[in-house]
Formats: sequence, structure tokens, C-alpha cells
Amino acid sequence: MVTRPFKYVWQHLRYVPLLGALTWSKWRSFDARARSLGNLIGWTMRWIPIARRRFDREILRIYPDMDRAERLALSRKMGQNMGRTLFEVFHNTGFQAHQENFHISGPGLAVLEQMRAEGRGAILVSGHFGQWEAVRAVLKHRGMETAGVYRRQSNRHYQRLLVRGIEQGGRPALTTGRHGTKELIRHLRGGGFVAILLDEKTVDGEMLPFLGFDALTSTAAARLALKYDVPFMPVFGTRREGSSDIDVEFLAPIAPSDPITMTRTFNDLLSARILAHPDQWYWLLRRWKDMRRPAVDRTA
Repeated sequence: MVTRPFKYVWQHLRYVPLLGALTWSKWRSFDARARSLGNLIGWTMRWIPIARRRFDREILRIYPDMDRAERLALSRKMGQNMGRTLFEVFHNTGFQAHQENFHISGPGLAVLEQMRAEGRGAILVSGHFGQWEAVRAVLKHRGMETAGVYRRQSNRHYQRLLVRGIEQGGRPALTTGRHGTKELIRHLRGGGFVAILLDEKTVDGEMLPFLGFDALTSTAAARLALKYDVPFMPVFGTRREGSSDIDVEFLAPIAPSDPITMTRTFNDLLSARILAHPDQWYWLLRRWKDMRRPAVDRTA
């Protein structure tokens, strides 16, 4: 059993490299500092064995014929993208100041403007793909501040950074779990918008296809959208190659039907984007851990 003092010290030790990367070279431009953290995490993915093994386990499930050189290059690129995204999340105020980097498309933005005018809420769904915070940055800039839902971190330092970044992107910051769900419902019923990342494994979820394999997926967001008659809208922020420019897509809301069908439709939309840009999805989520059923058709 890990003692409390040792756990406290270990949390500090794990935080030191990230703190150094986040605060190093403060005189440099925002984008240069974001690239620096991206390069650090890209290096980690390329050279640290435990990170490579975790990445290989997931990527080979989807791309069983990918050779080692391709996997190494892809893992490094994924690390660079995720490092930049983390820096931007942790420094969300500075990130939002660069609205010129956001390139907006899709019919969903007009739907959200209509919901705001009517005093109604909306549920925006995305994944750990590209720069998901760009969606909330665009909405906050247009007077549609959107709550963010997050999973509580075991490391107190990461937790503090994450909550601060989410609150800078839009209040309130809502944690997963019973208490957070109650706050989410209250916010939604009051006409608020909520952004949720649906690509994490949820123990009480349904086994739904994701990238061609069944994975535990929460249907709670779709159930809430149906119960409170609000849009269930897929949104994505796709980073342009090697750049701070982000294509922010507000898709049309998924048609109301039933929670499983609606969530499965979202999974299909996210899967298509991951297959088109595999370096922009965070492959270390252990998405298929405890998979209980064989794969469905991966060619769809």
C-alpha cells in the first residue's frame, strides 16, 4: 500500500517535467512554446518504451499491417499534436486570443445561435481529436460560453491545471460523476451549452462500434438531449498540418431517435475523422480495454 507522504512526493516528481515544459522560455511566442511542449511529448512517444508499447497495442488493432517505422513516425506526430493541444488547454486564455487561427464551417453554428436566442441549451459532443477546445473558444468569442466536462485527475497538480484551463475556456467546469451530472442538468435546463468528450471508456456504457471494434461508450449525453429536447451536436477541431490553424466544424445536430442510435452515429463521425487524420487522435485512452465482444466490420 502506498503511504500518503510517498504519494504526495511522487505527485510532485511527476509534475516537475510538465511544469518545466509549461513555464520554460516565457519570452517566446505562444505558438513557439506550444510547439516546444509538442516536441517534448513527441520525443517521449518516440523513445520511451512504455509509451511506445501502449501506442503499438492500440494502433496495431486498427492498422495490423503498419510496419515499425510507420508506427514510430505516427506516434511521434501524435505526441507533437497532443503536446500542443495540452499547452493550449492549460493556457486557454492565451489560446482564445488567437481567433484568427480558427476557420469555422458547418450548419451547426447557426443552430446554436438560434438556441441562444430562444434561451435553450445544447449538448456538443466531440473526442480527444485535434484541438477540441477550439470549439469552445469560438463560441465564447461569440457570446455563447460553453461548459466543459472533465474526468477528475488523481494528480492534484494536473487537476489544478486542467480545471483552470477548462474554466478559462468557459464556465462552469463540470466533473464526471453523480454530483457533476446534477450540475450539468441544472446548467442545461437553464439554457446553457455543454461540451462533452465521448471517446473515453465508461464502465456503465454500451458496447458500440468505434473504429470498427466494439467499445464501452456512454449514451448519457444522448439520453439527456432527448429528455430535455436540446440539440445533440457533433463538433470537431482539426489542426492543419504542422500549424496553429484549426478547422472548427459545427455539424448539423444528430436527428433525435434513441440514445444508442444517436451515440453510434457520433462514433461513426469521429471514427471517419480519425481514419483520415490518425495522428490527431489520442491513442493512449485504452479505448478497447475489457472488450467483451468480437469486432464488427472494420471496412465500413
